[in-house]
Amino acid sequence: MRAQFVLSEIGVGLRRNLTMTIAVVVSVALSLALAGASLLVRDQVNSMKGYWYDKVEVSIYFCTKSDAAHSPQCVNGAATDEQIAAVKTSLDKMQVVQTSLFENSADAYKHWKEMNPDNPLISVLGPEAIPQSWRVKLTDPTKYDVIQSAFAGKPGVKSVEDQRKILENLFGLLNGLQTAAFVIMVLMLFVALLLIVNTVRVSAFSRRRETGIMRLVGASNFYVQMPFIAEAAFAALLGAVMASGLLLGGHFFVHSWLADRVQFIHFIGLSSVLAVIPLLVVVGMGMAGIAAFFTLRKYLKV
Repeated sequence: MRAQFVLSEIGVGLRRNLTMTIAVVVSVALSLALAGASLLVRDQVNSMKGYWYDKVEVSIYFCTKSDAAHSPQCVNGAATDEQIAAVKTSLDKMQVVQTSLFENSADAYKHWKEMNPDNPLISVLGPEAIPQSWRVKLTDPTKYDVIQSAFAGKPGVKSVEDQRKILENLFGLLNGLQTAAFVIMVLMLFVALLLIVNTVRVSAFSRRRETGIMRLVGASNFYVQMPFIAEAAFAALLGAVMASGLLLGGHFFVHSWLADRVQFIHFIGLSSVLAVIPLLVVVGMGMAGIAAFFTLRKYLKV
C-alpha cells in the first residue's frame, strides 16, 4: 500500500470530521492521563511505604503518677526502674528488634514542646506528665503485633503504639485517590471508545462511494480499512502525546513547587513518568485501532 494514499486519506478524514476528531483527541488524552496518574499514584504509595516503613518505630510507653487515677494498666502508679529494665531485657532477646532507644520524661517533654510550641498546656504540664518510653525499630515493620502481644499489659507498661497507624491513614487516602482515578479513567476510556466508533462510522459513511468503488475494482479488506484505522490511531496518538505532556507537567509542578512545601513525602522521580508514557501510547493507539477495525467490518459489505 502506498504511504501517500494512506496519508492523504487520513487528512481527508480529519478535515471532514474535525470537531469529532478533536473530541476524540481530548477524551483520549484525559482518559490516558488519568490512567497514567493512577499508575503513578500506585508507584508513589509503594515508594512511600518502602521509605517510611523503614523509619517507623514502635513506642512502649510507661505509666506516670498521673496515670494511676484514670488508666487501668497503671493502678500501681509510675513504672519503676526495675520494670523499665525488664522490658529492655526482653527486647534484647527478640530477633525482630533492630534497635531500641530509651527516652526519659525530660527528653520527651522537650521534644513535645518543640513539636507543639503554641500549645496552651505547656504552661500547665511538666516533664513528669510525659511518659518515659522505649523507642523500638523493627527489622520488619509489619511485625508490630509481636511487640504488642509481648508487652501490652505488662507491669508498668501503659500502652504500645505503632507509628504505622498514622501512616496508614495517609496511604489509605492515596489509595482512595488511586481508586477514584481508576474509576474515572474507565469512564473516560468508554467515552473515548464511543467517540472513536462514531467518528469512524461517520467517516466511513461519508466515503461510502469511494469505498464501494474500491471494493468493485478488487481492493482487499486491508486496503479499504487501513486509512480509517490509521486515522483513528493517529487521533489516539495525538491524545497520548497530550496525556504525556500533562503527566510531565504534573511531575515538574510536584518537584518544583509541591516538594518544597510537603517535605515529609518522598516523591517518585522522572524515570517513573517516562516509564509510563510508552504504555499510554501503545494502549491509546491499540484501543483506537481495534475499535476502528471492528466498527468497519459492516462497511466492507458493499
